[in-house]
Amino acid sequence: MEKVYKTMNSAGISSLVVGICVTVIGCVTGAFLITTGARLLSRKKEILF
Repeated sequence: MEKVYKTMNSAGISSLVVGICVTVIGCVTGAFLITTGARLLSRKKEILF
């Protein structure tokens, strides 16, 4: 029975770690996209089509 609890514990820890990594990567990507969009909007007058 103890083997089941160890397996459940390791699955919970790995799920928590993956969730934290996904959240951090999402926040960094969002900040990057916001800054890139702001830079494009500020240079909108320089773009010629």
